[in-house]
Amino acid sequence: MTFPRIAIVGFAHSPNVAVTHGTTNGVEMLRPCFDKLYAQLGITRTDIEFWCSGSSDYLAGRAFSFISAVDSIGAMPPINESHVEMDAAWALYEAWVKIATGEVDLALAYGFGKPSAGNTDRTLTLQTDPYTVAPLWPDARSLGALQARAGIDSGAWTEADMAAVAARTFGGDAEELLAADYVADPLRAHDIAPYADAAGAVIIASERRARELVANPAFITGWDHRIDSPNFGARDLTLSPSTARAGDTAFGDASRAVDIAEINASFTHQELIVKNALRLPDSVRINPSGGSLAGNALFSAGLQRIGYAAQEILTGNAGTAVAHASSGPLLQQNMVVTLAGENS
Repeated sequence: MTFPRIAIVGFAHSPNVAVTHGTTNGVEMLRPCFDKLYAQLGITRTDIEFWCSGSSDYLAGRAFSFISAVDSIGAMPPINESHVEMDAAWALYEAWVKIATGEVDLALAYGFGKPSAGNTDRTLTLQTDPYTVAPLWPDARSLGALQARAGIDSGAWTEADMAAVAARTFGGDAEELLAADYVADPLRAHDIAPYADAAGAVIIASERRARELVANPAFITGWDHRIDSPNFGARDLTLSPSTARAGDTAFGDASRAVDIAEINASFTHQELIVKNALRLPDSVRINPSGGSLAGNALFSAGLQRIGYAAQEILTGNAGTAVAHASSGPLLQQNMVVTLAGENS
Protein backbone atom coordinates (compact mmCIF):
# COMPACT_ATOMS: atom_id res chain seq x y z
CA MET A 1 0.00 0.00 0.00
CA THR A 2 1.29 3.46 -0.88
CA PHE A 3 0.61 6.26 1.57
CA PRO A 4 0.69 9.98 0.79
CA ARG A 5 3.85 11.83 1.81
CA ILE A 6 3.52 13.22 5.30
CA ALA A 7 6.11 15.30 7.14
CA ILE A 8 6.97 16.65 10.56
CA VAL A 9 7.20 20.44 10.41
CA GLY A 10 7.59 21.57 14.02
CA PHE A 11 8.78 20.44 17.46
CA ALA A 12 8.94 22.02 20.89
CA HIS A 13 9.25 20.77 24.45
CA SER A 14 9.41 22.25 27.93
CA PRO A 15 12.63 21.84 29.94
CA ASN A 16 13.20 18.31 31.23
CA VAL A 17 13.56 19.10 34.93
CA ALA A 18 13.37 17.14 38.16
CA VAL A 19 10.50 19.15 39.65
CA THR A 20 7.96 21.63 38.30
CA HIS A 21 5.41 23.49 40.36
CA GLY A 22 2.52 23.26 37.93
CA THR A 23 -0.44 20.91 38.02
CA THR A 24 -0.43 17.31 36.84
CA ASN A 25 -2.64 18.15 33.85
CA GLY A 26 0.36 19.65 32.04
CA VAL A 27 -1.26 22.96 31.11
CA GLU A 28 1.57 25.13 32.45
CA MET A 29 4.14 23.10 30.49
CA LEU A 30 2.13 22.69 27.30
CA ARG A 31 0.97 26.24 26.60
CA PRO A 32 4.50 27.63 25.98
CA CYS A 33 5.18 24.71 23.61
CA PHE A 34 2.09 25.49 21.58
CA ASP A 35 2.82 29.22 21.48
CA LYS A 36 6.37 28.54 20.28
CA LEU A 37 5.12 26.32 17.46
CA TYR A 38 2.45 28.81 16.38
CA ALA A 39 5.10 31.54 16.19
CA GLN A 40 7.65 29.39 14.35
CA LEU A 41 5.20 28.27 11.67
CA GLY A 42 3.15 31.43 11.41
CA ILE A 43 -0.11 29.67 12.27
CA THR A 44 -2.80 29.99 14.88
CA ARG A 45 -4.51 27.49 17.11
CA THR A 46 -7.49 27.22 14.71
CA ASP A 47 -5.19 26.07 11.87
CA ILE A 48 -4.70 22.75 13.70
CA GLU A 49 -7.31 20.33 12.38
CA PHE A 50 -6.64 17.40 14.72
CA TRP A 51 -5.14 17.12 18.20
CA CYS A 52 -3.95 13.93 19.90
CA SER A 53 -2.41 13.62 23.35
CA GLY A 54 -0.44 11.02 25.26
CA SER A 55 -0.50 10.88 29.06
CA SER A 56 -1.33 8.65 32.01
CA ASP A 57 -4.10 8.95 34.56
CA TYR A 58 -2.04 6.75 36.91
CA LEU A 59 0.88 9.16 36.72
CA ALA A 60 -1.34 12.23 37.04
CA GLY A 61 -3.27 10.78 39.96
CA ARG A 62 -6.60 11.83 38.47
CA ALA A 63 -9.22 10.42 36.13
CA PHE A 64 -9.42 11.80 32.59
CA SER A 65 -6.33 13.96 33.07
CA PHE A 66 -6.13 14.51 29.31
CA ILE A 67 -9.44 16.41 29.41
CA SER A 68 -7.97 18.90 31.86
CA ALA A 69 -5.02 19.30 29.51
CA VAL A 70 -7.37 20.58 26.82
CA ASP A 71 -7.39 23.84 28.78
CA SER A 72 -3.98 24.48 27.19
CA ILE A 73 -5.62 24.35 23.76
CA GLY A 74 -8.97 25.98 24.35
CA ALA A 75 -12.17 24.13 23.57
CA MET A 76 -13.93 26.93 21.69
CA PRO A 77 -14.39 26.89 18.81
CA PRO A 78 -14.77 23.09 19.10
CA ILE A 79 -11.72 20.97 18.35
CA ASN A 80 -11.18 17.53 16.80
CA GLU A 81 -9.34 15.69 19.58
CA SER A 82 -8.21 12.20 20.65
CA HIS A 83 -6.00 10.61 23.29
CA VAL A 84 -3.81 7.57 23.96
CA GLU A 85 -2.75 6.24 27.36
CA MET A 86 0.80 5.91 26.06
CA ASP A 87 3.89 7.92 25.31
CA ALA A 88 2.85 10.67 22.93
CA ALA A 89 4.88 9.03 20.15
CA TRP A 90 1.81 6.82 19.78
CA ALA A 91 -0.39 9.91 19.69
CA LEU A 92 1.73 11.16 16.80
CA TYR A 93 1.15 7.84 15.04
CA GLU A 94 -2.60 8.35 15.36
CA ALA A 95 -2.19 11.84 13.92
CA TRP A 96 -0.18 10.38 11.03
CA VAL A 97 -2.99 7.92 10.31
CA LYS A 98 -5.53 10.75 10.46
CA ILE A 99 -3.63 12.65 7.77
CA ALA A 100 -3.04 9.50 5.70
CA THR A 101 -6.81 8.96 5.48
CA GLY A 102 -7.16 12.40 3.91
CA GLU A 103 -9.40 13.71 6.70
CA VAL A 104 -7.02 16.51 7.76
CA ASP A 105 -3.86 18.25 6.55
CA LEU A 106 -2.38 19.58 9.80
CA ALA A 107 -2.28 17.87 13.19
CA LEU A 108 -0.56 18.34 16.52
CA ALA A 109 0.44 15.55 18.93
CA TYR A 110 1.49 16.33 22.47
CA GLY A 111 2.40 14.53 25.66
CA PHE A 112 3.00 15.45 29.27
CA GLY A 113 3.92 13.94 32.61
CA LYS A 114 4.81 15.04 36.13
CA PRO A 115 6.65 12.16 37.84
CA SER A 116 7.63 14.41 40.74
CA ALA A 117 4.01 14.43 41.94
CA GLY A 118 4.27 10.93 43.41
CA ASN A 119 6.26 7.74 43.83
CA THR A 120 6.91 7.00 40.16
CA ASP A 121 8.68 3.68 40.68
CA ARG A 122 5.69 2.39 42.63
CA THR A 123 3.29 3.69 39.99
CA LEU A 124 5.19 2.05 37.13
CA THR A 125 5.10 -1.28 38.93
CA LEU A 126 1.41 -1.38 38.00
CA GLN A 127 2.51 -2.01 34.39
CA THR A 128 4.01 -5.37 35.31
CA ASP A 129 2.33 -8.77 35.47
CA PRO A 130 -0.30 -8.52 38.25
CA TYR A 131 0.22 -12.12 39.42
CA THR A 132 3.94 -12.82 39.35
CA VAL A 133 5.74 -9.45 39.36
CA ALA A 134 3.59 -6.60 40.68
CA PRO A 135 3.07 -8.21 44.15
CA LEU A 136 6.86 -7.97 44.65
CA TRP A 137 6.74 -4.18 43.99
CA PRO A 138 10.04 -4.03 42.09
CA ASP A 139 11.17 -0.51 41.26
CA ALA A 140 12.24 0.36 37.70
CA ARG A 141 15.96 0.47 38.46
CA SER A 142 15.83 -2.99 40.05
CA LEU A 143 14.25 -4.40 36.90
CA GLY A 144 16.81 -2.50 34.83
CA ALA A 145 19.58 -4.00 36.94
CA LEU A 146 18.29 -7.51 36.27
CA GLN A 147 18.33 -6.79 32.55
CA ALA A 148 21.82 -5.27 32.70
CA ARG A 149 23.15 -8.26 34.65
CA ALA A 150 21.64 -10.68 32.13
CA GLY A 151 23.50 -8.90 29.32
CA ILE A 152 26.81 -8.78 31.18
CA ASP A 153 26.63 -12.44 32.19
CA SER A 154 25.77 -13.48 28.63
CA GLY A 155 28.63 -11.45 27.15
CA ALA A 156 26.26 -9.21 25.16
CA TRP A 157 27.87 -6.10 26.69
CA THR A 158 30.18 -5.04 29.49
CA GLU A 159 30.09 -2.41 32.22
CA ALA A 160 32.71 -0.56 30.16
CA ASP A 161 30.32 -0.51 27.19
CA MET A 162 27.63 0.98 29.43
CA ALA A 163 30.03 3.58 30.80
CA ALA A 164 30.99 4.56 27.25
CA VAL A 165 27.34 5.39 26.53
CA ALA A 166 27.16 7.57 29.64
CA ALA A 167 30.47 9.28 28.84
CA ARG A 168 29.23 10.21 25.37
CA THR A 169 25.95 11.49 26.83
CA PHE A 170 27.24 13.46 29.79
CA GLY A 171 30.88 14.01 28.90
CA GLY A 172 33.76 12.86 31.04
CA ASP A 173 35.90 9.77 31.11
CA ALA A 174 34.44 6.26 31.00
CA GLU A 175 37.16 4.90 33.30
CA GLU A 176 36.29 7.49 35.94
CA LEU A 177 32.62 6.61 35.66
CA LEU A 178 33.43 2.95 36.31
CA ALA A 179 35.00 3.94 39.63
CA ALA A 180 31.64 5.20 40.94
CA ASP A 181 29.67 3.14 43.45
CA TYR A 182 26.81 0.91 42.38
CA VAL A 183 23.26 2.12 42.88
CA ALA A 184 21.64 -1.19 41.92
CA ASP A 185 24.37 -3.65 40.95
CA PRO A 186 25.50 -3.54 38.13
CA LEU A 187 23.98 -0.08 37.59
CA ARG A 188 25.66 3.12 38.68
CA ALA A 189 23.94 6.50 38.84
CA HIS A 190 25.11 7.42 35.34
CA ASP A 191 23.47 4.27 33.94
CA ILE A 192 19.98 5.34 35.04
CA ALA A 193 17.90 8.09 33.45
CA PRO A 194 16.45 10.41 36.12
CA TYR A 195 12.72 11.04 35.91
CA ALA A 196 11.83 14.44 34.50
CA ASP A 197 8.72 16.59 34.50
CA ALA A 198 8.15 17.77 30.94
CA ALA A 199 5.81 18.17 28.01
CA GLY A 200 6.42 18.03 24.28
CA ALA A 201 4.55 18.77 21.06
CA VAL A 202 5.07 17.88 17.39
CA ILE A 203 3.21 19.24 14.38
CA ILE A 204 2.73 16.93 11.41
CA ALA A 205 1.35 17.82 7.99
CA SER A 206 0.38 16.56 4.57
CA GLU A 207 2.96 17.17 1.85
CA ARG A 208 1.05 20.13 0.44
CA ARG A 209 0.67 21.81 3.83
CA ALA A 210 4.22 20.98 4.87
CA ARG A 211 5.70 22.71 1.84
CA GLU A 212 3.66 25.81 2.66
CA LEU A 213 5.01 25.94 6.20
CA VAL A 214 8.71 25.01 6.07
CA ALA A 215 11.55 24.99 3.56
CA ASN A 216 12.80 21.48 4.30
CA PRO A 217 10.09 19.18 5.71
CA ALA A 218 11.15 16.05 7.58
CA PHE A 219 9.29 13.46 5.52
CA ILE A 220 8.27 10.21 7.20
CA THR A 221 9.62 7.34 5.09
CA GLY A 222 8.72 4.42 7.36
CA TRP A 223 6.86 3.72 10.58
CA ASP A 224 6.03 0.66 12.65
CA HIS A 225 5.52 -0.39 16.26
CA ARG A 226 5.51 -3.88 17.79
CA ILE A 227 5.06 -5.51 21.20
CA ASP A 228 6.98 -8.18 23.09
CA SER A 229 5.60 -10.37 25.86
CA PRO A 230 4.94 -8.66 29.20
CA ASN A 231 6.15 -11.89 30.85
CA PHE A 232 9.82 -11.29 31.63
CA GLY A 233 10.48 -15.00 31.81
CA ALA A 234 9.08 -15.54 28.31
CA ARG A 235 11.66 -13.39 26.52
CA ASP A 236 15.39 -12.85 26.36
CA LEU A 237 15.85 -9.51 28.11
CA THR A 238 19.17 -8.93 26.33
CA LEU A 239 17.36 -8.67 22.97
CA SER A 240 14.48 -6.60 21.61
CA PRO A 241 12.68 -8.58 18.89
CA SER A 242 9.88 -6.00 18.67
CA THR A 243 12.40 -3.24 17.93
CA ALA A 244 14.05 -5.42 15.28
CA ARG A 245 10.72 -6.17 13.58
CA ALA A 246 9.59 -2.55 13.72
CA GLY A 247 12.96 -1.49 12.31
CA ASP A 248 12.74 -3.98 9.45
CA THR A 249 9.36 -2.54 8.46
CA ALA A 250 10.33 1.10 8.91
CA PHE A 251 13.63 0.85 7.03
CA GLY A 252 12.40 -1.54 4.37
CA ASP A 253 15.12 -1.73 1.74
CA ALA A 254 16.60 1.65 2.70
CA SER A 255 20.14 2.00 4.02
CA ARG A 256 20.56 1.92 7.79
CA ALA A 257 23.52 4.28 7.56
CA VAL A 258 21.35 7.24 8.53
CA ASP A 259 22.91 10.46 9.74
CA ILE A 260 21.50 10.36 13.26
CA ALA A 261 19.48 8.09 15.54
CA GLU A 262 17.44 9.19 18.52
CA ILE A 263 16.92 6.25 20.89
CA ASN A 264 14.50 6.22 23.81
CA ALA A 265 16.50 4.33 26.46
CA SER A 266 16.02 4.62 30.23
CA PHE A 267 19.33 2.86 30.93
CA THR A 268 22.70 2.87 29.20
CA HIS A 269 22.48 -0.83 28.34
CA GLN A 270 19.08 -0.33 26.68
CA GLU A 271 20.67 2.02 24.16
CA LEU A 272 23.03 -0.83 23.27
CA ILE A 273 20.10 -3.24 22.91
CA VAL A 274 18.18 -0.91 20.58
CA LYS A 275 21.21 -0.02 18.47
CA ASN A 276 21.92 -3.72 17.93
CA ALA A 277 18.25 -4.50 17.21
CA LEU A 278 18.17 -1.77 14.55
CA ARG A 279 21.51 -2.96 13.13
CA LEU A 280 22.84 0.59 13.02
CA PRO A 281 26.41 1.00 11.79
CA ASP A 282 28.95 2.80 13.98
CA SER A 283 28.89 5.77 11.60
CA VAL A 284 25.45 6.79 12.90
CA ARG A 285 25.45 9.60 15.47
CA ILE A 286 23.46 8.35 18.46
CA ASN A 287 21.34 10.75 20.53
CA PRO A 288 22.92 14.10 19.65
CA SER A 289 20.17 15.62 21.83
CA GLY A 290 21.41 13.74 24.89
CA GLY A 291 18.58 11.24 24.62
CA SER A 292 16.25 10.07 27.36
CA LEU A 293 19.25 9.22 29.53
CA ALA A 294 19.62 12.93 30.29
CA GLY A 295 16.01 13.11 31.49
CA ASN A 296 13.30 10.45 31.34
CA ALA A 297 10.27 12.63 30.58
CA LEU A 298 7.52 10.09 31.02
CA PHE A 299 4.89 10.17 28.26
CA SER A 300 6.82 12.64 26.12
CA ALA A 301 10.32 11.07 25.99
CA GLY A 302 9.51 9.02 22.89
CA LEU A 303 7.80 11.96 21.20
CA GLN A 304 10.86 14.06 21.97
CA ARG A 305 13.10 11.51 20.25
CA ILE A 306 10.99 11.79 17.08
CA GLY A 307 10.90 15.56 17.40
CA TYR A 308 14.66 15.87 17.83
CA ALA A 309 15.30 13.57 14.86
CA ALA A 310 12.97 15.66 12.72
CA GLN A 311 14.54 18.89 13.98
CA GLU A 312 17.95 17.79 12.69
CA ILE A 313 16.45 17.51 9.20
CA LEU A 314 14.37 20.69 9.45
CA THR A 315 17.48 22.70 10.35
CA GLY A 316 19.65 21.08 7.67
CA ASN A 317 21.95 19.31 10.12
CA ALA A 318 20.98 15.87 8.80
CA GLY A 319 19.53 14.39 5.65
CA THR A 320 18.26 11.13 7.13
CA ALA A 321 17.33 10.00 10.63
CA VAL A 322 15.69 7.25 12.63
CA ALA A 323 13.81 7.69 15.89
CA HIS A 324 12.86 5.10 18.48
CA ALA A 325 10.19 5.27 21.18
CA SER A 326 9.46 2.76 23.90
CA SER A 327 6.66 2.07 26.35
CA GLY A 328 6.21 -0.47 29.10
CA PRO A 329 8.84 -2.10 31.33
CA LEU A 330 12.17 -3.27 29.91
CA LEU A 331 11.54 -2.28 26.29
CA GLN A 332 8.25 -4.17 26.05
CA GLN A 333 6.70 -2.01 23.30
CA ASN A 334 8.79 -0.29 20.65
CA MET A 335 8.23 2.12 17.79
CA VAL A 336 10.62 3.00 14.95
CA VAL A 337 10.23 5.98 12.61
CA THR A 338 12.50 6.78 9.67
CA LEU A 339 12.77 10.32 8.31
CA ALA A 340 14.40 12.03 5.35
CA GLY A 341 14.76 15.49 3.90
CA GLU A 342 13.74 16.47 0.40
CA ASN A 343 17.00 15.48 -1.30
CA SER A 344 17.91 12.40 0.74
